[in-house]
Amino acid sequence: MVSEEAKAARATGQAQGRAVSRYLTALDSTKPKRGRQRSTEKMQARIDELPDEITQAKPLKKVHLIQELMDLQAELAKEEETVDISEVESEFIAIAAEYSSRKGISYAAWREVGVPASVLKAAGVARTRSAD
Repeated sequence: MVSEEAKAARATGQAQGRAVSRYLTALDSTKPKRGRQRSTEKMQARIDELPDEITQAKPLKKVHLIQELMDLQAELAKEEETVDISEVESEFIAIAAEYSSRKGISYAAWREVGVPASVLKAAGVARTRSAD
């Protein structure tokens, strides 16, 4: 039989894991994409041009233009979604030091996945791991 203390410890670990996962997912979704970025205005201008091109295009070109339109609309919709990571960042800060210690995750590993140094400092995650 599992003790209440063990159950509580497991629940705490699972909650911390979910908080870390939510933060890293949010962090990843706000990361700038590589390559040349198109402005919202340029994407919207192209979206406005495409219907005329589609109506005049031959079948093969038409399918490519329709896909371009769909891709641009999806990209524009994604850009309009603003991700506020402050809440999940606060959750991460509250548990990161304990989670790091329990799981053996170093400051460098957090930095490698994109966690800002300021967040790690606020969380109390030390730059060097103490000898176990």
